[in-house]
Amino acid sequence: MNEKLTITKLKAEAKAFCISESKIQNKMLFGVTDGKAVGTHIEHKFQEQLKAKYKTTIGSSALGIDLPSDDILTDIKVTSIRQPQSSCPFKNAQQKIFGLGYNLLVFVYDKIDDPNTKTAKLDFVSCSFISKERTADYTTTYRLREMVKDKANLEDIVAYLNDKNIPADEITLNQLAKQILTTPPVQGYLTISNALQWRLQYQRVVALDQSVQGISKLIDKVAK
Repeated sequence: MNEKLTITKLKAEAKAFCISESKIQNKMLFGVTDGKAVGTHIEHKFQEQLKAKYKTTIGSSALGIDLPSDDILTDIKVTSIRQPQSSCPFKNAQQKIFGLGYNLLVFVYDKIDDPNTKTAKLDFVSCSFISKERTADYTTTYRLREMVKDKANLEDIVAYLNDKNIPADEITLNQLAKQILTTPPVQGYLTISNALQWRLQYQRVVALDQSVQGISKLIDKVAK
């Protein structure tokens, strides 16, 4: 019977996966320029490896997060180092300020095609586990934390949220402002752009060269 998957084991499996996959010459991905196709290939391969070794629920990116069980609650993101970003479903404006509500496991690869062997090599240059409390927008949380520290009032916070085009109506913005004053947000480390879907950018995490509680750099080959 397969053992239960834990966050610690998930991190260890992700690191091992990056190391082993970086050595593979992949014929299937040669010439593929569609980042989504590469990402889906990697996600499914990693999920299959987890499923073979552990007892855990595998979700679907179309229906929700990839590892939805309460004790794991992690979405898998795969992106190229050339533009380390992806999209995720928009739930509410609160996500930009207080986090997405789930953890992220972010694989960042550098794809190199070899015309001689007609194979592609995916060199995983970065892999990070980002705890849910760190998944808010960096600049927004930084500024809001400063404003609370500087004794901003409700109107100040609402004005800032309006200025930043936080996608919410006036009632919601007031509720958010009250929540921010009562419970200031934790410093986030993503860049989250407003859209019909959130656009998540990971460059800050990829380039992170200091220890931050809630962010585990499992693979880090990016030159600073």
